[in-house]
Amino acid sequence: MAVLGTLPPDVRCRPIREADWEGVVDCLCRGFPERSRSYWIQALTRLSQRPAVAEFPQYGLALEKADRIVGVVLTLYTLYRGQEGDEVRCNLSSWSVDAEFRPYGAKLVTTILKRRDVTYTNISPAPATLKANWALGFRPFSTGQFAFLPALNSVPPSCRVLKARPDLAEMAMLSDSERYILTEHAALGCLSLICICNGAAFPFVLMPRRILRGLIPCYQVIYCGSLADLSRCAGAMGRFLLRSGILLCVVDAKEPIAGLFGWYRHNSGLKYFKGPRPPSLGDLTFTELVIFGP
Repeated sequence: MAVLGTLPPDVRCRPIREADWEGVVDCLCRGFPERSRSYWIQALTRLSQRPAVAEFPQYGLALEKADRIVGVVLTLYTLYRGQEGDEVRCNLSSWSVDAEFRPYGAKLVTTILKRRDVTYTNISPAPATLKANWALGFRPFSTGQFAFLPALNSVPPSCRVLKARPDLAEMAMLSDSERYILTEHAALGCLSLICICNGAAFPFVLMPRRILRGLIPCYQVIYCGSLADLSRCAGAMGRFLLRSGILLCVVDAKEPIAGLFGWYRHNSGLKYFKGPRPPSLGDLTFTELVIFGP
């Protein structure tokens, strides 16, 4: 029987290297047969293009036996610079271990979780892993999702919405970190917006999605400064989104959101964290949802 935290001599846990890509993709395809090979190649390619964060691995960790990748967990490390100091977050993603090596699979995650100064997130836990999440110290930072119709909100006379771009003068009204978030996510296919309201600028990132078995187009909120900002600017954003025929938006939540017209679904899209600073609701920046795609 395997002892938790130990590996047999012929199995090792190590950082993924670029030379491992073929074996890593093979392992991920075995663990996630619903995903195409091209999906995982794109995921690794986008990870390779992300800026390195200190000494943290670029791609994640692998279990290896006799030069064969038998287990994988991908990691998305991001450095956030804020008024309260720098913060490192790590989104754990795509944990796949071949059946005969699953007794050693926890080693992948426990090796990553050793840093107490890092906030770790799991935004797409499989139902079968929820108990393991709790055992590893993860706790929910979002317990559901709120779907809302922003166009039903009123629009204050002074509010307007602009599509963010580097040469837009209003970008100067945002902080350096907010400008970086808008620019990077626009390059990843998201809709980056600035809402100007009463002389203040509020940044938002929305990602196009389809829900209800792909039948209903909507936008998922990837970034907002706060849910209060979202309520304040919802009407103006709703009018802006109507130009592209989108009526519905979705945001992570713990309860119905004051000031928005919609409905709350408990236990939908559960998201977990472990570490010093839970992400705020409405902040999925630089996670697998954006980097890898839905």
